[in-house]
Amino acid sequence: MVRIGNDWDELLKDEFETPRYLALRQFLIQEYRTATVYPAAADLFNALKATPYQCVRAVILGQDPYHGPSQAHGMCFSVQRGVRTPPSLVNIYKELNLEFGYPIPDHGNLEAWAKEGVLLLNTILSVRAGSPMSHVGKGWEDLTDAIILKLAQRETPMVFLLWGAAAGKKAPLIEGHGHLILRTVHPSPLSAHRGFLGCDHFKKANAFLKAHGQGEINWQIV
Repeated sequence: MVRIGNDWDELLKDEFETPRYLALRQFLIQEYRTATVYPAAADLFNALKATPYQCVRAVILGQDPYHGPSQAHGMCFSVQRGVRTPPSLVNIYKELNLEFGYPIPDHGNLEAWAKEGVLLLNTILSVRAGSPMSHVGKGWEDLTDAIILKLAQRETPMVFLLWGAAAGKKAPLIEGHGHLILRTVHPSPLSAHRGFLGCDHFKKANAFLKAHGQGEINWQIV
């Protein structure tokens, strides 16, 4: 029914057979038939496809996908090349500039992070066009909570970057397993100046990974 193409398939096979997920699937079939939904159905699981379970070194949790045309492609905060960089991602780039001096990229595609072992996971994986949070409570939360739990239970330490109140609520799923949890406000223009800018999360993530015998993440987007 769902084919990811890496170790997530075995890890999530039972989740994809639960009544809650099967109900979500039927809801999505109807939504894609009758409304404009983002991302494209083929892109729903791109975050998992791009970053296998055993390769995850850091997790960034988003909320739900961008709801404008051509933006969402299955990875939180990321947009397709050629699409204007959203304001929250601009602030993420500003923080990278503060920490490392990286120039601000001219695009918003974060697939390079996924290849570095950064799982770019929204907690809701679909949305109606122009209607943010429209697929909340339809079943995605059960699946993405299961994904977070499976990562938290993995022995190899990793970093969870929780930006904003919604992401912060997932902390109890992660705590007590030896991972680094980095929390601050959301990078949106409404809140970024209240703690996101200057948080040093990217440097802190790399320091933790290095201290635990893992390679540092190359956070530069070019």
